[in-house]
Amino acid sequence: MSVSQDVGVLREGFTPVELTEVEICGTLPALVPSPSGQSRSVWVLVRLATEPLGYLELNIDDTGMASAELGRRILDHFGGQVDERLIAAGLPVASELATEGRFATKGRGLDPASMPHVQTREKVLASAPLFSVVISTRDRAPQLAGCLKKLAGQDYPDFEVIVVDNAPTTDEVQAVVAEAPLDCRYVREDRPGLSWARNAGVAAAHGDLIAFLDDDEVADPYWLAELLRAFTSGDDIGCVSGMILPAALDTQAQEWFEQFGGHSKGRGFTPAVFSAQDGQSPVYPLPPFGAGGNMAFRREALLAIGGFDVALGAGTVACGGEDTYAFSRVLLGGYRMAYQPSAFVRHHHYADLAGLSRQLRGYGTGLTAYYAALMRRDPKVLGTLVALIPTAFRDLRGRDSLTTATMRDFPPSLRREQRMGMLAGPFAYVRSARAQARLGKRERQ
Repeated sequence: MSVSQDVGVLREGFTPVELTEVEICGTLPALVPSPSGQSRSVWVLVRLATEPLGYLELNIDDTGMASAELGRRILDHFGGQVDERLIAAGLPVASELATEGRFATKGRGLDPASMPHVQTREKVLASAPLFSVVISTRDRAPQLAGCLKKLAGQDYPDFEVIVVDNAPTTDEVQAVVAEAPLDCRYVREDRPGLSWARNAGVAAAHGDLIAFLDDDEVADPYWLAELLRAFTSGDDIGCVSGMILPAALDTQAQEWFEQFGGHSKGRGFTPAVFSAQDGQSPVYPLPPFGAGGNMAFRREALLAIGGFDVALGAGTVACGGEDTYAFSRVLLGGYRMAYQPSAFVRHHHYADLAGLSRQLRGYGTGLTAYYAALMRRDPKVLGTLVALIPTAFRDLRGRDSLTTATMRDFPPSLRREQRMGMLAGPFAYVRSARAQARLGKRERQ
């Protein structure tokens, strides 16, 4: 049976997951009954003064859920986190739920302006520097149009957008940029490959902070502001990565990708600052350092490592790894890195099993290609990697590791795709490095 034939079988009985969000500083909504009369799965992103606390997974039947009941469920699941933030704000703890479905503290509604993270955000925005946003795309004008439309609503005073059209076959992307609802600059990069495109975007950017966004993502309105808040926590923060949430979970393949850990496996909704000096191995990205679809760098840190390795990334036979390689190089350069889940975007996952299978094989290829890139630059890193083999084997095979703990009915065939990619990665990197060197040489002639 082919992968495409498998899709219908594997999705049999799957119910799409409804995604919604609530802000507990306001009036909580009621969740409407399921129109079919059958229960449906709902993931509620719970936010406190815009900050995401996590998902509340619910089953909603034909009676729906009243706002007061939703509040009780939120309090049961996130009450501890809410109280921590209330304490930090100097407010009484033990949030109580009013009958009309509002969180309150001693009869008063929760005021977003009293939350420390909101106050810090407003403070840093008062002197916000220019932020450059680089979006690389190739023949995906409809996705880009949606991305730019959402980006226009950023709560940030000064940012520029550079759209890099990578080896295009039409002029549709250029037309989308010309009609965009915000100020965009169009850059064409004819050398195919995501790293070539991103490096072209960096060269065109004017800001000292440079963020990268994929064309199939939509950014939360506070995305840039929260990236900036993470950068201002220390002058030695060279890079910030944010959370990538699903834009939809309409198919089994999309839900399986989330079981696989999505883009933030092991990081989730917990912020972190890490470095090579505080126990985080700069060459072992678990928990992940972040993902290329939501990352930002200080220009100086990115230029210090020579930008992105053009032999890595989508559009090359290495498939990926350019983001992880950049993160590692920044950490090895002595910078700290921040993971800021409040700086989040939503990503449109592959809807079909064939696409997910290609993605996971590409992830595996990109991972070991990244290790080949590290060894090419510094052969001495081989000893460090050999010492990590027992840990890597345990993380790949162990039932409670970050790579397997959330997998309930995840197909073994998809795990095999990832491992097959890992076997191919080093050879793919060698081939890609030779091909990109030839391409670069022709461009210089």
